[in-house]
Order: sequence, then C-alpha cells, then structure tokens
Amino acid sequence: MNKQIVIYDTTLRDGTQAENFNLSLEDKIRIALKLDELGVDFIEGGWPGSNPKDQRFFPEIRNYRLKHSRLAAFGSTHMAKNRADQDPNLKALVDSKAPAVTIFGKSWDIHVRDALRISLERNLEIIENSLSFLKSRVEVLFYDAEHFFDGFKADPEYALATLKRAQSAGAECLILCDTNGGTMPGEIMDIIGRVRSELGDASLGIHCHNDSDMAVANSILAVTAGVTQVQGTMNGFGERCGNANLCSIIPALVLKMGYTCEAGRHLQKLTSTARYIYEIANLAPNKYQPYVGASAFAHKGGIHVSAVQRNPETYEHIRPELVGNIQRILVSDLSGKSNILAKARQFGLDLDSKDPLVLDIVSRLKDLEAQGFQFEGAEASFELLMRRAGGNLRKYFDLLGFRVIDQKMKEDEPPQAEATVMVRVGGKIEHTAAVGNGPVNALDNAIRKALETFYPQLKDMSLVDYKVRVLPDSPGTGARVRVLIESKDKKDKWGTVGVSHDIIEASWQALVDGICYKLLKSDTNRR
Repeated sequence: MNKQIVIYDTTLRDGTQAENFNLSLEDKIRIALKLDELGVDFIEGGWPGSNPKDQRFFPEIRNYRLKHSRLAAFGSTHMAKNRADQDPNLKALVDSKAPAVTIFGKSWDIHVRDALRISLERNLEIIENSLSFLKSRVEVLFYDAEHFFDGFKADPEYALATLKRAQSAGAECLILCDTNGGTMPGEIMDIIGRVRSELGDASLGIHCHNDSDMAVANSILAVTAGVTQVQGTMNGFGERCGNANLCSIIPALVLKMGYTCEAGRHLQKLTSTARYIYEIANLAPNKYQPYVGASAFAHKGGIHVSAVQRNPETYEHIRPELVGNIQRILVSDLSGKSNILAKARQFGLDLDSKDPLVLDIVSRLKDLEAQGFQFEGAEASFELLMRRAGGNLRKYFDLLGFRVIDQKMKEDEPPQAEATVMVRVGGKIEHTAAVGNGPVNALDNAIRKALETFYPQLKDMSLVDYKVRVLPDSPGTGARVRVLIESKDKKDKWGTVGVSHDIIEASWQALVDGICYKLLKSDTNRR
C-alpha cells in the first residue's frame, strides 16, 4: 500500500473566497514562501484568467526560489462557444508558466443542463479537448471533478464518464470534489470504492468543503480509500463554511496513520505557519483550533493539570511540540496548587508545593476571579500577581494621581480627550499631560510620556487590542467592567486585565500591568 501523500494547498485561491479573508499580491507571495518552508507539495497560486492580481502573481513568484513546492495555476475547461486553442482562459493558464495546472469541469448533470446549457455529450468533449490542449503545454496536469459526489449520487454513470474522459485526455490526477460540502463519510468511502473499481489504477485526489463539518473526516477517509492527493487550505479558510483544514489533516495522516509527505518532515513549523497566515490576513487566530490553536493543549482544571504534570498523555492526544505548539497551564477559580506550581516553573519562580505562599496565591486568585478578574487571556497580569505575592517584583513607579477629561464642544465634531498623570520614579515626581483618541488612549499616552524619560525601552511597546466586557454582577450603567489589553514589542505579545465599576480605572489597571510587564521583561533580559 502506498503511504506517500501529496499535499495540495489552495489557500491562495479557494481560501481567499472566504468572507473577510483578503490578501494583496504581496501577502500572497509571503504566504507562498511560508508554505514552501512547511513543505507543501503544490501551492495553487490563483486563477490567472479571472483577475489581474492572480495574473500578476505568477510572474512575480518567479523572482523567488522555492525549495520544494511547485506552483499550480487554476482555471476552468474552455467555454462551450470556443475551441480549446482559442479559449482565453486556457491561454492564460499556459501563459502563467506555472509548473502545474489544475482545471475543473462539470460532473453533475444538472450543472451541465442548467448552468452551461449544453448537452451531456458536449460537456464530455469540452473536458477532453481542454485537457488535451494543455497536456503538451504544461509539466503537470490535474483535473478537478467539480460537484463529483453530488453528480455521482444523481447519475453515477455520467459522473464516471466525465472522469474517464479526463483520464483518457491525459490528466495525471483526478480530484474528486465535494463542492457543496454535504457528503457524509460513509458515502465518501462507497463512492471512491466504485470509482477505483471503474478506473483501475487512476491516480485520485480529494477536495472537500466543510458545510457539514465533515471536510477533515472525509479527506482522511478518502486517503484510507486510496486517494493519494489531498487538497485543502491552511486553517480551513474557504467559501461559506470553509475548506478541508490542512492543519488538522497533515498531522492526523502523519502522526496517527503512518502516511508520509514532505510537510510531515517539517511538522514543527505547522503552528507558526498557521498563525502567520492569520497575521498576514489581519484576522484573530482561532484559539480552539485543533493542533495549532492556543487552547489546543491548554489545561485548566486542577485534576487535569496535576495529571499532565506527571504524564502529558493523560490529557494530550499528541505532544504539542510535534506540531510546534506548546502546553499551557491556565489559571482560574478552578485552579489548584498544581496550576500555580506549573505556572511558577514557567515563570522561573522557585516554589515548593508545601510553601504557604502557594495557598496564598490560590486564595488570592479565587478572590480576584470572584470580583470579575479573568487571567486566561491575561497571563502577564497573573505573573505580576505571583511575583508581587512573593516579593519578587520591583516597584517601578508610584501613582500620585491621574485625571481624564473628555469633552465635546460641538454637535458635529468628535469629542476631545485629555489625560493628566502624576507619578514618582526613584524619588522624582513627573507630572505630564497628553491628548488621545478617547480617554483610554489619552491616559495611555500620558503615562508613557511620564515614564519614557526613565524607561526608554517603553518606546518599542504598543497596545494592539483593547476589549471591554460588562460583568453580570449588577445591572445597568453601575455594573463592573473587565478590561483586557493586549500589548506587544518587537519580540512578544502579552495580555493584562483590570476590573472596576469605573471603566477608566479598569483600563488604568490593565495599562499599568502591561507597562510593568514590559519593564520586568527588560530587567530579565539584561540579567
């Protein structure tokens, strides 16, 4: 049995059809280079016949040397009114000079009759003519059988006839597409079994969409049924509910089922590649995503934490390092001593399980969470809490007072925010004021202005995310709020939290923790 699998990525083409997932030409180049580092076998760069950006991608990517991946251009069979050698879409595919070309054709009789409005026989001719024209003009030729599974269920003989015509015209791999994403796993197995019995040793691939949340399962079952190429996208990006997620498929095939592929040799790059693509697309990563999500190996319950500290296999299906991820121990009101000791080790703190300080921290943590604090997304604040409790945190400055004014002078003009801050650093008092886009931004600008004279390293720190949540303990405008702030510098990102009935006070708490954590990092790096 052949255990070698070809991984075909279509993030740059099918993935970009997802809502809110938009890439510039430069973005596509950067992602292609990252996918090459991962070891993806084929990277579908776009449809050069459909838009100028995809057309420009192929000459631009030739300025870069790919170590392993081969580029694929995507397009359709020729238009019914054209001959293959006169079709602009096929000409654009050839002109792209992509090493591989993938074209799709119709497998479902209702698409032939209702969408193309041609006869079933004419559709077979178009498939054959298109592939025959491309065969001698490209290095590698693939055929995507669009809507194959729906077509097979409607008219199996015709769906098989389209594959046979593509095979006879020279397609090197016939990719069976679940374009509507509605096929169930049992159907996948039965239909692929029938295809293999009819087409003999034809090389088959699978291309699944996720409308029934079955894309990953169907892709993996297709491999067990004998397909040798898997198409999908990073993070499952794609139209409607997305495409088959290669971030789940690749490690499942390699780590759990014994299949091999070039990307499998670089699995430790999987998490960084997945998150890089989120970053390029300016989208927040899905923290709950299997294998590569921030929560994929995060443990919260005290019993779980105690167990994984003794043996990670008790609550982890693989070691996170295999896919470039990390184990995370979360802290919450569910935490016990095991959580605190694990976090202490992570932070480089020497705590013993019998140290009374551990129970003090647990008690303090549960009290704060009862007030509305939440540290799962604010681990920097929790590290500061632990260091303060143990007397291991330097006092960087003292607040002597702040004031924030937010005034609106005219109906048709935005309000103006100004903040004044007074702090003491090393016996010296600094009194500054700053304006900003709203009161929190003004407060952030003022505290930085006051402290940057003493701590110039704050200049490379910036606030990247700010969230406010009204807590349910009291109704109306008098309720307490929780502010979560994400900050970053050139190397790291960290989260901090504040809670108060006053949104400005809660914001101040989170801002100050963010600054103190940055200064703590600087001290640690110097040591």
